[in-house]
Amino acid sequence: MEATSFEAAGRQIAISSIDAYKTYISPRKGFSCAHRMLHQGDSCSDYVKRMFSTENFMPALQMSRQRFRDCAGAAQILKATKATGGCIIIPCCLPI
Repeated sequence: MEATSFEAAGRQIAISSIDAYKTYISPRKGFSCAHRMLHQGDSCSDYVKRMFSTENFMPALQMSRQRFRDCAGAAQILKATKATGGCIIIPCCLPI
């Protein structure tokens, strides 16, 4: 198999896997993407799908791994914010 064929197959498998995740798993998992909740942008699945649609396989894989690390960090921030009862931007939700 040529490198370009391997690359195209890898990208298609990644995109198909994300589509299956978004159809069958995501609606049933009970929580939203922490990165999207914190930063108000794309969910990780939307971001990763876009990377595999527009980038070569290895750069897309590297960007995806970084995004998942960033999402884990966002989850920690959201968890800490929820535990203290305050908002991220302004303290409008502090308990009185």
